[in-house]
Amino acid sequence: MKIDVEHVTKIYKDTKALDDVSFTLSEPKIYGLLGRNGAGKTTFMEILSGHILASDGEVLIDGENPFDNQRLTESICLIKEGDNFKKDLKIKNVLRIYAYFYPTWDQELADELIREYNLNPNAKVKALSKGMASALGIIVGLASKAPITIFDEPYIGLDAAARKTFYDILLEEYQAEQRTIIFSTHLIDEVSLMFEEVLILQDGKLVMQQQADALRDNAYAVSGATKDVETFIEDKEVIQSKQLAGMMTAYVYGNMEQAKSAGLTAEGIPIQELMIYLTENKGA
Repeated sequence: MKIDVEHVTKIYKDTKALDDVSFTLSEPKIYGLLGRNGAGKTTFMEILSGHILASDGEVLIDGENPFDNQRLTESICLIKEGDNFKKDLKIKNVLRIYAYFYPTWDQELADELIREYNLNPNAKVKALSKGMASALGIIVGLASKAPITIFDEPYIGLDAAARKTFYDILLEEYQAEQRTIIFSTHLIDEVSLMFEEVLILQDGKLVMQQQADALRDNAYAVSGATKDVETFIEDKEVIQSKQLAGMMTAYVYGNMEQAKSAGLTAEGIPIQELMIYLTENKGA
């Protein structure tokens, strides 16, 4: 399903959560939606899911607005950080409700994941720990098989082993049947290798949309004597630079081999660090 984001702005009273954001997600991929707290990620995901309307502009899925559009909302599953389910429902009833809602629901997968995460189907949502509530959200998101599946910090309270299980199953399911998966997370180092495309928001604006492989290959840190580095980066796209004791490090987007050929030290920048550099207020 093609997602077109066209000049989307969302204003809450005096706060502009999204500011004229435009981009297109044209094919099934695992997308990393990154940014600091307050960048506008959750607001965008709620608009995409049809939960709220934009103040200006619109999000279109295959040319249609998802708001108040049941045909589309049956194809979108948003799992948030918390409060995904009514507290008085039992786990088995949560699964039954979502099975009715999603035509693509995979009950066999849901049952398998219930066992994997050791959840009691008769337990009420309000009795679940944060980790168990997160596991339930992950189960619903994966078992929905929704063509657009959105995970917004879905693993609060899960330990490292449980998170790894989630990542492994997500990749298995995606490889078996591709769908558009949008993943918003602060644990970028854990999941960045899954991303096929990365979008970075800052202060409600889109500051980068790039293929993940291109980011890994072309974003690098170059270090050396200040004069040498300054000369090298004169005609380069510089993300950020810093100096200390006659030495300089610059974060550059381009061909790393050029830096090495110039006798400078160059190494790749992890996507998490790149996101931090891009969203620092100074020179972002």
